[in-house]
Amino acid sequence: MSKAGRQAAPHTDGDRAATLQLIIALGRALQALERGVRPHLLQSGLSMTEFAVLEVLYHKGALPLGDIRDRILLTGATTTYVVKKLEERGLMRRRACAEDQRIVFGELTAKGRALIDEVFPGHVERLCHVMAGLSVSQKREATRLLRALSLHARRTTGERVTEDD
Repeated sequence: MSKAGRQAAPHTDGDRAATLQLIIALGRALQALERGVRPHLLQSGLSMTEFAVLEVLYHKGALPLGDIRDRILLTGATTTYVVKKLEERGLMRRRACAEDQRIVFGELTAKGRALIDEVFPGHVERLCHVMAGLSVSQKREATRLLRALSLHARRTTGERVTEDD
């Protein structure tokens, strides 16, 4: 039978229960982490989404808006809205690709770089604080497992997977 036509193995009750428990644990962990960092970002005048856009540009450099969207899990409309807000504040700018005018890049301005230079170290400190319940080896193991889960789920849904994933 072809790979596409292959039937998935039937799931056991134990597998179903473990899957649901994992989804709940992931959701609760993410909510708790966001509650730990959101106040610091708000004090800096940034929403979680605005910070995510600035952070990806800070670490990856100028990127096509579609890549920004994909890296921080936004819809196209949300990306446009957030980019526009950040542009209005002078934190980033859009520029057309020289080779293909259909592609628009987002990049940090000097003001945006200065803000992220200021905010990012405190953000990392808060993340370390809220994640202090795990040892370094537990964090590495959790990272390994979550990457494996993410890659499998993305392949299952036909999503593009790159070397950066």
